[in-house]
Amino acid sequence: MINSFTLFGITIHFYSLCILLGIILAYFIITKEAVKRGIDKNTMSDIIFYGLLCGIVGARLYYVIFNFDYYSSNLLDIFKIWNGGLAIHGGILAGGLFVFFYARNKKISFLKLADIILPGVIVAQALGRWGNFFNQEAYGSMVSLDLLHRLLVPEFIIKGMYIKGAYYLPTFYFESIWCILGFMFMIFMRNKYKIKVGTITAIYLIWYSVGRFVIEAFRTDSLMIFGIKQAQVISVIGIIAGVLILIKKNRKLYKE
Repeated sequence: MINSFTLFGITIHFYSLCILLGIILAYFIITKEAVKRGIDKNTMSDIIFYGLLCGIVGARLYYVIFNFDYYSSNLLDIFKIWNGGLAIHGGILAGGLFVFFYARNKKISFLKLADIILPGVIVAQALGRWGNFFNQEAYGSMVSLDLLHRLLVPEFIIKGMYIKGAYYLPTFYFESIWCILGFMFMIFMRNKYKIKVGTITAIYLIWYSVGRFVIEAFRTDSLMIFGIKQAQVISVIGIIAGVLILIKKNRKLYKE
């Protein structure tokens, strides 16, 4: 599997390229909605820029912490993010904290900002997962070729999942599809119905967490905490948080 190419003497890694494309697409989705919601484009650009920086640092630190046995002996590898190793939950947590404190400082509704940002985030996640394909990571257990055909996995993905003499379940592919469907549902709800502030945030938390919980069960490279897959633990927390937001918003306990 080719995971990089050279352009004008510079090595371009497909992993980084997928993440970059996701960021660019997310930027246009987010800023377009921000303008419609009365938030200045420059203000939103600042939020995206600094939130992204916090998110990348958080995603990397999160991954490094859960793989500290390796990185404690290979300190320089901490900075080689093109080789993979960005944990989305760490990125969401760090980026979300930045947006929370920014909103509090500027006296803007945090949930309003989250509603604007998260559809772009889930699109970026969908594209970013393809970086895992090129790095041949974030895949599941060993499976038969027949099963991959029955799951209607595209042939080029099947070929990429042939690793060291065996076929593996392309969990990154299923998560990417799940994220795209989630984006479509969020946009449908936002455009079709007059929903309350926080609803899109709740949908994101529930939708992504349900999909990640199920998909994570099939992965073989999961980050662990006390013998439990940490992504599943965080997913349960995400589902509960999303449900609570929906309940509280319907009871009018939040003020915009």
